[in-house]
Amino acid sequence: MSTEGNAAPGPAEFRPAGGWVDAPALQPPLEGDAGADAIVVGAGFAGLSTALELTARGAKVIVLEREFAGFGASGRNAGYLVGGQGLEYDLFLKRVGREQAKKIVGFYDEGVAYVEGKLGEYGIDCDYNASGVIRAAVHPSQERKLRKNMQTGIELGSPAQFLDHAEMRARGIPPAFLFGAFYPSGGTLDPGKYVMGLRRAALQAGVQIYENTALLSYTGGKTVKVQTAHGSASAPFLVLATNAYTPQLGLLGNKVAPLRVSAIETEPLSPQQLASLGWPRREGLVTPHWTMESHRLTARNTLVVTTKRLNYVYGSRTPNVPDGDAYRALETTLHDRFPTLRSLAIRSCWSGYVSLAYDALPVVGETGDERNILYSAGCSGHGVGTQSLMGQLLAERICGKEHPLLAALRHKTPPTLPEPLQWCAVKSALGMANMLDERVNRKARAAAEVTGSRKEWAGQ
Repeated sequence: MSTEGNAAPGPAEFRPAGGWVDAPALQPPLEGDAGADAIVVGAGFAGLSTALELTARGAKVIVLEREFAGFGASGRNAGYLVGGQGLEYDLFLKRVGREQAKKIVGFYDEGVAYVEGKLGEYGIDCDYNASGVIRAAVHPSQERKLRKNMQTGIELGSPAQFLDHAEMRARGIPPAFLFGAFYPSGGTLDPGKYVMGLRRAALQAGVQIYENTALLSYTGGKTVKVQTAHGSASAPFLVLATNAYTPQLGLLGNKVAPLRVSAIETEPLSPQQLASLGWPRREGLVTPHWTMESHRLTARNTLVVTTKRLNYVYGSRTPNVPDGDAYRALETTLHDRFPTLRSLAIRSCWSGYVSLAYDALPVVGETGDERNILYSAGCSGHGVGTQSLMGQLLAERICGKEHPLLAALRHKTPPTLPEPLQWCAVKSALGMANMLDERVNRKARAAAEVTGSRKEWAGQ
């Protein structure tokens, strides 16, 4: 049951911290006793944003990070800044109702504007390309699902536009992507540069970041006390911004499950290869598969392909290991969508964990007798905007004000299953999704072969 992962295929370099970040000169670990107005555990988008927002309100903040800022999902994702149109509404619309769903979608859309504003405020250069995002189909059988999801999003307040085959070709989108739903807000960025920019801004603002400092335990009360290997800290508030790792701290194990997401990055494309692709605006492309594919060109002229194959490790564990099966599936996908790049080598591969609630919505709230231990998890692969904005919402909550968007996120999260039922259920669901997606991919390959044969015949 405990699938730990497989060796990475071929000569590609496995990057244990992801493809976007390298370890910085670490801040010293916590030693001795420290005090603050708030302690934040986790130095990703949510943790650093919370620390910055609290500091701007005059609070003294301590951040504890087990590795280094950006080591988790914040430094490993695909770097999509996308709003409410990126959601799968069927997973939650009936549960929460249309009115609350509109507010939740508004939270996701507001996350885009929040990040765009903070990039300017903190002076972060993270290669942001405000191109919008396209959910692009690879076979005609995906049109109904794509149109339905797009229309639901529009009705819930998030703008989008359908692009037919001719419009996709006019935009220069690579030909494997037949039609799509264009989401005009947001775009793509380098998540490593973004999270390191937040780290730099936090340090400049006076936030005390302790890296290489794992949280061992915490004790609630009017003053929360945390224990680390070489020290302790106390504060009236504790924020657990630990996302997929939160169940290992003894919290949210009944609400979220960590899923392993993988990525590959190619060697840089030559000018001739770039020209052969077209793709002048470099919009991020995601597909309407059950387990989506994502394809994007980076500022360093590489292709990054992510998701495609998800994995769950028994007991909600999060081993930082390669996932060879996922990398092979991603490489096959790369060749399917970009057949002219079959000779392009894979430079690196990596994996990381997102946390998923069964309704794919954020899990945010507070616990403890004093309700002064706050948590945020359940990014479900949409953390760039949502977990950044979460910092403002949590800071305001600590300062005694509940933002309407935070209130909108409060709902009854469906409970997860105990092991081994959860392992069986998640593995079965992922297996079914893979089977359905592969059926679509076989159809797409067959159609591409027919099209290729016709072109050869016409050329003769």
